[in-house]
Amino acid sequence: FLPHRCPGEAMELSSKKKLHALSLAEKIQVLELLDESKMSQSEVARRFQVSQPQISRICKNKEKLLADWCSGTANRERKRKRESKYSSIDEALLCWYHIARAKAWDVTGPMLLHKAKELADIMGQDFVPSIGWLVRWKRRNNVGFGARHVLTPPFPPEPPPSGLTSQTQLPLSLKDFSPEDVFGYAEVPLLYRAVPGTVGTGDQVQVLLCANTRGTEKRRVLVSGLQAAPRCFFGVSSEALPASYHPDLGIPWSEWLAQFDRDMGRQGRQVALLLAAQVAGKLAGLSGLCHVRLLPLSAASTTRSLPNSVVRAFKAHYRHRLLGKLAAVQSERAGTSLAEAGAGITALDTLHMVAAAWAKVPPQSIASSFIQEGLAPCKMPLSLDKASEMPPVPCGLSLEEFSRFVDLEGEEPMPGVCKEEVDPKDEGAGEDNFEPLPTKAEALRALGTLRRWFECNGTSPELFEKFYACEEEVERLCCL
Repeated sequence: FLPHRCPGEAMELSSKKKLHALSLAEKIQVLELLDESKMSQSEVARRFQVSQPQISRICKNKEKLLADWCSGTANRERKRKRESKYSSIDEALLCWYHIARAKAWDVTGPMLLHKAKELADIMGQDFVPSIGWLVRWKRRNNVGFGARHVLTPPFPPEPPPSGLTSQTQLPLSLKDFSPEDVFGYAEVPLLYRAVPGTVGTGDQVQVLLCANTRGTEKRRVLVSGLQAAPRCFFGVSSEALPASYHPDLGIPWSEWLAQFDRDMGRQGRQVALLLAAQVAGKLAGLSGLCHVRLLPLSAASTTRSLPNSVVRAFKAHYRHRLLGKLAAVQSERAGTSLAEAGAGITALDTLHMVAAAWAKVPPQSIASSFIQEGLAPCKMPLSLDKASEMPPVPCGLSLEEFSRFVDLEGEEPMPGVCKEEVDPKDEGAGEDNFEPLPTKAEALRALGTLRRWFECNGTSPELFEKFYACEEEVERLCCL
């Protein structure tokens, strides 16, 4: 038996069961009413046709609601905010989206889905984004709602610092990139076996240097002009080489740019590569680059896209390292001249010394050089102390002599490629007489010998710390 209810009572019960949710904009109005008037929570509830406990919950979440409102990313007309099961992916994708929009990328739905899956894999989460998930993600984060904001360039144009003259005007399109995403390069002719007092002749290679305008990222060095298969490379893993190499004298631009483009694609970046005026035409026909944009400098400019001061600092560090190596050879073999010691420098020695010299060029001096050339905005204190960029003058040379030695090469590359290296001890050896590969036992004995030599020659604790790291890595490789 069911009790009889009048129609009015039934309508009242049904109205009580109906839930009225407020949007974010309405919740902010509730908070404003409570703050600015003397209305009670019950009065505000009646005005918005909601329950008093709902008003109480709004007051309890006041800080979070105000943060969502002020962020500008929340959908202000959305009434319920359901948290995603994959909130960490949500946040990471939103962060990437804001970076992409700040760089004026044309972000599409498929691009967002691909990036979400990539982020999920990085985080180790089993997640496959769907179209429905993307639609809900856009609603949660107010992506695609309303008019797009006009994005300001990453840095405004600024006058050059006082006392400096800018030879190069920033192309308009360069302003679409942050300084960390703008790269310059230089082709450097290098007489890699030259010794002081020699004329600019001899074995020569081409070195390709590339770095961003902040100096925070240096690309792997490329050395060209080596043989197709130098004897010193026998048994050496290509992955263990400290620098890339190419047998012909000249830069393999298509291969190098394709690798650069793939690297930037894996990082999800869009970068610019500044081109010197004299080589812009040579690279203009290259196609297939999706993540590296080629930006020629002004045709009237004589500025390199990687400043000359950076190139000279690299060459100075290389020459300093070369002289140190030759001096060590002379101390081992009494009566050996510098030229004779230099003849034993191999292509593999060159790769190691080139990589070490490039690593020695400090980021601060790279950034300062780009600023002084007008190729980057002045957002940091300038380091005008050129002496801090250069290595100390080697023993036995004056500053002027070392300076001439650093600038031994001319501006134009000279003909000739590197010849087969010949160690004076190996003269007369046959072509197939390769040095046997070191064994694990020999590597461990060499570590013991090196440590003993350090112990007997008063080595500093700092050097021992570096030795311990090397020793640990060698022991690990021996256990594989």
